[in-house]
Amino acid sequence: MQTQESTQNSVDIMITSLPSVPEGYRCPICTRLFEDHDSLKQHYRAQHPTAIVPVVVALSINGRQYDALIEPHWTLKRTLQFRLGLTGAKHMCDKGVCGSCTVIIDGRAVLACTTLAIECEGKTIQTIEGIAADPKWKPLIDAYCKWDAMQCGYCTPGFLVSAKALLDKNPNPTEQECKEALAGNICICGTYPRHSTAILEAALQIK
Repeated sequence: MQTQESTQNSVDIMITSLPSVPEGYRCPICTRLFEDHDSLKQHYRAQHPTAIVPVVVALSINGRQYDALIEPHWTLKRTLQFRLGLTGAKHMCDKGVCGSCTVIIDGRAVLACTTLAIECEGKTIQTIEGIAADPKWKPLIDAYCKWDAMQCGYCTPGFLVSAKALLDKNPNPTEQECKEALAGNICICGTYPRHSTAILEAALQIK
């Protein structure tokens, strides 16, 4: 049986094992692989002169630095999932209305599906994977489990990230403040009454 501690260790290993630089620079048009970004740019000038050249974006995520090769229009959610393998920010509405892709950028809960990855250079990003690997937030995860603040679980990462952002700013929230902080997160299973209870209990332990 997997414990919270083993889960934290597994997530921590997964985060630290992610490559910090691209292992190759693949052309998304013809799939040719290049050793460096300059070679890819030369290939675009010669073979795809009218196409937009992919860029390398430097991101600080969960305390680590990553360089990711992306197309300029890629969202942060797409970059996390398809370039870095961080799938905790879920794909649901993809229109910025459900909260399932919530991450924390410079201390603010932000929707990754409406944020361009290239806008995130120089900023500090936290995802649910980083929160799950941090023992400080074990009481929050435990409280969510204890109070059944989930059913299918698909929206749970977004709720937990929003809750963590709230407790960072306000370690002593009221029930109303919890509801307001989670107002942008939608649960199709209808677990809303449980979230405030879980957050208020966790807040007492985290303090």
